[in-house]
Amino acid sequence: MANPEDVLARLAAVLEERKKADPRSSYVAKLYDGGLEAILAKVAEEAGETAEAAREGDSAHLVYEVADLWFHTLVLLSQQGLGPDAVLAELDRRFGLSGLEEKRRRNEPVSE
Repeated sequence: MANPEDVLARLAAVLEERKKADPRSSYVAKLYDGGLEAILAKVAEEAGETAEAAREGDSAHLVYEVADLWFHTLVLLSQQGLGPDAVLAELDRRFGLSGLEEKRRRNEPVSE
């Protein structure tokens, strides 16, 4: 298997290329053409399908649905001018920090 970061970087590059593609010939270009609401609808749909696959207990189906969810989430990030590196950096920042502590910090006012 390829390095996961390489896979994400390659996929992000393809998603950027699809911004220039004809929506009649590219699924991703069609999503971009539909705008934020179309992309959000797909993310929500895939999240629901992921949850249903988890309930079924079929690990292969779950992996398939998570891949769809991740893919459409990457489309969303790309549409917003972000890449997977931003999410990876945030996850890296959270290492060594309790999830409860991280959540508490989100609710603290930002000091200047």
